[in-house]
Amino acid sequence: QVQLVESGGGLVQAGGALRLSCAASGRTFDTYALGWFRQAPGKERDFVAAVSSNGDTYYADSVKGRFTISRDNAKNTVYLQMNSLKPEDTAVYYCAARMRLVRTTPNNYNYWGQGTQVTVSS
Repeated sequence: QVQLVESGGGLVQAGGALRLSCAASGRTFDTYALGWFRQAPGKERDFVAAVSSNGDTYYADSVKGRFTISRDNAKNTVYLQMNSLKPEDTAVYYCAARMRLVRTTPNNYNYWGQGTQVTVSS
């Protein structure tokens, strides 16, 4: 069982930056693949980024070059550094965890945080 708690969301102007954090419980954190997803009002939940248990990273095309996912296994935490934010990045951001391999579809993840709101003003 893994519990996830996100933090770090907020309101930022276009071009600004935010860093999201997701703290996890559980003794086998380093064996999980971790992902960030986002959901805008009236839209489906979309893949943003993921990191495998050995540190390989994956990104949606829309955020490549602007967002960076990282993990600190000693702190049981995954981060999402978001730079050059755009109004279209506005959404609730969720972190998620699954055993073993990275997947980019939400229904492949077993554990979810409660979400944190990110709002980018133009």
